[in-house]
Amino acid sequence: MTIRGVLFDFSGTLFRLEVASGWLDGIMDDAAASELMRRMTAPVTADSDVPEGFERRDLDELTHRRVHVEMLVRAGVGNHAKADTVYDRLLEPASWKPFPDTGEVLRMLRAAQVPVVVLSNIGWDIRTVFQHYGLLDLVDDVVMSYKEGLLKPDPELFRIGCERLGVPPEHVLMVGDSEEADGGAAALGSAVEIVEPLPTDQRPDALLGALKARGVMR
Repeated sequence: MTIRGVLFDFSGTLFRLEVASGWLDGIMDDAAASELMRRMTAPVTADSDVPEGFERRDLDELTHRRVHVEMLVRAGVGNHAKADTVYDRLLEPASWKPFPDTGEVLRMLRAAQVPVVVLSNIGWDIRTVFQHYGLLDLVDDVVMSYKEGLLKPDPELFRIGCERLGVPPEHVLMVGDSEEADGGAAALGSAVEIVEPLPTDQRPDALLGALKARGVMR
């Protein structure tokens, strides 16, 4: 298979939610805060202790806010007003950190004239994060579930991504952190590479490795 276009997931793949140490001081320690962030950004969950609507949270902005605010309240951050404030902070671009090779990979693909589309199950506009880090111009398009009314692994969402790339699915590589969600691209005949959603300082070059594994980079 010759790869002529790449789809990237957002959370856990290109960026990771990593809030500053101590920002929830007096509410929970850093370890508990880190676990909460992981649960809130998990592509799928087997956890029964999640609010009603969790599985649909990435289909519209209001549900996304309601579900995550409730999760914050249950985790002990305070009342709903305080949880609302914390939720807003979680959507700030600076709360999201790029993996060490994110910028390098996007620049290399642009230089090689390989189109890139970000394809994300998400309930808010992640383009602000790319803009914050000066990377938005390196992405040809951003396909977001809440805008399309579809969720990965629905093949139709991947089909939309391939159309935005302008590349047939059989020549597209999907890079994500969830076999269940991102692996849905295989239904269209696309290649799939899964990276681990580790803390950014523990995953220096997984994106480069994924592209090299499929012959996109040497």
